Amino acid sequence: MKMRTLKFSSERIVEFLQGKTCTFASNLPSDIELLDVKMDLLSRQITLIIRSNSFEDIAEGLPLPDFSLTAITDVAAHPTQKPAVSVQRIEPTPVSVSSQVAPLTPKPIQPSLNRYATKMENEFSPDQRQLLSFTIKENYLIVKPVTFLKAEWEDINETVRSLGGRWVKGDIISYWEIPLQ
Repeated sequence: MKMRTLKFSSERIVEFLQGKTCTFASNLPSDIELLDVKMDLLSRQITLIIRSNSFEDIAEGLPLPDFSLTAITDVAAHPTQKPAVSVQRIEPTPVSVSSQVAPLTPKPIQPSLNRYATKMENEFSPDQRQLLSFTIKENYLIVKPVTFLKAEWEDINETVRSLGGRWVKGDIISYWEIPLQ
């Protein structure tokens, strides 16, 4: 398996999405593939599982090693280049909103589903959580194995079944799904 894990704090991802200064330089290979994203709600850590042909092959039963990004120690030493072309600024024109059109508002996130999913995630032992990724899809908690499960599969399957879940066998990826309600 030519896979690695990248770990970020959720605060780091939020800063990146807000366009704040990045404190690392990407030394990722050009043929990188993103295979899975896992967020551990308790530790507020996001784990990316990536694959590249340039990674050293590891045995299938071993845990995935971490990939280390190159850190920039002095941000001022790496100034960002400004474009040589001038950009024309376009001012937005006000648009009148008729009384019949409802304003666009984002749908509220259902905290009860996230809390319920966290409770389900806590049903697994810390060792089992290291081997699994948890995501919410529609009204299901999707539990995917991160690595090949040997003896652990039976214990995890028993825990999922006790929560009302089932094993979903796919052509490429198989996983457990647990209804959230």
